[in-house]
Amino acid sequence: MTRREGGGAVLLKLLLAGLVGYALLVGLLYTQQRQILFKPDRGTPERPADAPDGFAEITSQTADGLSLSHWYLPPARAGAGVVVVLHGNAGSRDGSYRKFQEIHAWGYGLVLADYRGYAGNPGAPSEAGLIADARSVLDWLAGQGVPAGRAVLYGESLGSGVATALAAEREVAGMVLEAPFTSVADLAQQQYWYVPAKWLVRDPFDSRARIPSVSAPSLILHGDRDPTIPVDHGIALAEAAGGRAELARFPEGDHLNLWRVGADARVRAFLQRVLG
Repeated sequence: MTRREGGGAVLLKLLLAGLVGYALLVGLLYTQQRQILFKPDRGTPERPADAPDGFAEITSQTADGLSLSHWYLPPARAGAGVVVVLHGNAGSRDGSYRKFQEIHAWGYGLVLADYRGYAGNPGAPSEAGLIADARSVLDWLAGQGVPAGRAVLYGESLGSGVATALAAEREVAGMVLEAPFTSVADLAQQQYWYVPAKWLVRDPFDSRARIPSVSAPSLILHGDRDPTIPVDHGIALAEAAGGRAELARFPEGDHLNLWRVGADARVRAFLQRVLG
């Protein structure tokens, strides 16, 4: 064997090894994607020590037979409207309470929803599952005399995909999206640019495709310094909404601090407009 032939054989082996390693990486990302996307804290949260009068742990029934626990703070007066909070991929109703209890202080009802597989709830999370979970919360509210037309969906990060899907199929009073994505598939392709991530995603949460079907007024909150979901996603969603969404950008905002840099005031004004 000549030196050139020997060098070619080594190069071929390196190329094959690289292809095998790449295939293993793609396979790992595909099989582990739900562990990457969903980060549930499975422990059951305790009732807050400062829970106001009327605070209740409620149970909703999903269409596929799960009983899910959530927290409910009724409005100060009948008919004031209710905000349904759909938290992000690592959240829980406990974290939602600490962040959003101010909404209840403004006089609105508040449902701090949780998903299957999260916060002591049974089941395993998926796109279809989380949307069914949120749907069951609206069904529970309807059973309490609160129609969807008096409810505002508040989707936080991953919850923005859940909120958009639900608002596209039901007539709600309004929708707030905090740090939303156009789709998980788009976001995955940005983060894993070296693999065909967009085509591997099992739970795409395609909000860009769904938001044109949302008839309710919407408020999109996004930080210009968001390192997790770039502000371009919020801009693209507002454009896809066709003029039915108001985009509020925060120059000092990142993925977690929007309520500390002015988003609370924008949310309060929006709720006053759509719920009164």
